[in-house]
Amino acid sequence: MGDCSNGERLPRCNSGAAPFDPRRFSKHIHDNVHGNIYLDRQALKFIDTEQFQRLRELKQLGTHILYFLSSFPQGAGLTCMVYPGAVHSRFEHSLGVYWLASDAVHKLKTYQGQELGIESFDVQTVKLAGLLHDVGHGPFSHMFEREFLPRVRDGIKWSHEDMSLKMIDYIVDEHSIDIDSGTLKKVKEMIVASEEGKSVSSKEKQFLYDIVANGRNGIDVDKFDYIERDTRACGLGCNFQFQRLMETMRVIDNEICYRAKEYLTIHKLFSTRADLHRTVYTHPKVKAIELMVVDALIKANDYLQIDSLINEPAQYWMLDDTIVKTIETSTHQDLEESRNLIRRIRRRDIYQFCNEFAVPKENLEYFKNVTAQDIICSQNSDAQLNEEDVIVTNVKIDLTSGRNNPLERISFFQDYDSFEKSHIKDDRISHLLPACYQDLIVRVYTRDPKLVEAVSNAFENFQMKTYGEKTQVHATPEKKKRLKYKEK
Repeated sequence: MGDCSNGERLPRCNSGAAPFDPRRFSKHIHDNVHGNIYLDRQALKFIDTEQFQRLRELKQLGTHILYFLSSFPQGAGLTCMVYPGAVHSRFEHSLGVYWLASDAVHKLKTYQGQELGIESFDVQTVKLAGLLHDVGHGPFSHMFEREFLPRVRDGIKWSHEDMSLKMIDYIVDEHSIDIDSGTLKKVKEMIVASEEGKSVSSKEKQFLYDIVANGRNGIDVDKFDYIERDTRACGLGCNFQFQRLMETMRVIDNEICYRAKEYLTIHKLFSTRADLHRTVYTHPKVKAIELMVVDALIKANDYLQIDSLINEPAQYWMLDDTIVKTIETSTHQDLEESRNLIRRIRRRDIYQFCNEFAVPKENLEYFKNVTAQDIICSQNSDAQLNEEDVIVTNVKIDLTSGRNNPLERISFFQDYDSFEKSHIKDDRISHLLPACYQDLIVRVYTRDPKLVEAVSNAFENFQMKTYGEKTQVHATPEKKKRLKYKEK
């Protein structure tokens, strides 16, 4: 009666007509990173819902907050230090991951499909996992679950991955999407495959679970997309070529492996990610504004009951980045403190970054997070700092495996005539590769610009007490200390 595509019956072609082309039943869009993308009918059923379209209102980077400031003249200090072009959303990212997941599984099917038993069901499952992996994200992405929720819900265990699973079920039920229960189950398993670094070794065709969220070694199409997309949006260079890995990967013993000659390409993947964390995701000014938004959300929580929306998808999908605009435009007295913080951001009156130091290598293993109380206890006798005046952030930047080398978890093969996989030690490749794989950076901020000097002095005293020397690179600039004299 007809041909099938993605489980749906299609009209039979007339006799003598051209062979069936699945693009006839897909939607063609152009992505500024990957070029032409084709969305199949099953994907469109999810995309064309208000819950998925919500991702347009969730900016991919916390740096988008700094876009508020882009209207200032070029000489206005902050403007030249931010990334006003980084306003892309989780919507574009999700489509990008969908496309790369599709490309990856199709390449494996082309080269090893018969050997691995890759079926259309597997292809569709991987594609949907890529598309839906981020539907559970909250406002301002990771900031919501890592900074805001722990401060309003002490001890809460909540993740956007788990909410993604709930949201997928909700979308299917709310929109009566016809999808096989087995497909849905595997899609959700693939989305949480990387949680807590746990692999799914008991799963059939485990290599499929490594494509979207790789808990085995951290190489996945999610990283491929956000690294390429974020560097491009921020105007930064990226010398990592994910296409090389996509073209040369091969499955051996149920694991995706890579040619030995791509060792340095993979190292660039992890080092580029670390560079993004240092220069973009945890940029000191970015973090200062994130801290202000977190304070604003906390002060607004009693009135808006933001944290009450995180349990049920039916309510949660209505929560997005526009919460800041809701606070800013409200005239309610209960939101006055929050509103004032948002307006401070607009006017570039942000929390002041005082200084930072990198934890010495020999102290990394037993390092304990520095707190605002630690800094207060180190203040000079003539200072009158309170804990509320100081914010300390402990920034951890690594190559995805903490203090370990992530490439030790990756399996390589010699060439396409080889059927054995093995691990490679760094020193077999180059002696220029790092011997340490993690940085811990302690940064201190003050909510009040008039207290920069007092907080900076206390921060230096803390370093002397802890390490016997000042480990910061340089003293806090005098012009920053003189902010207290700036007229408002």
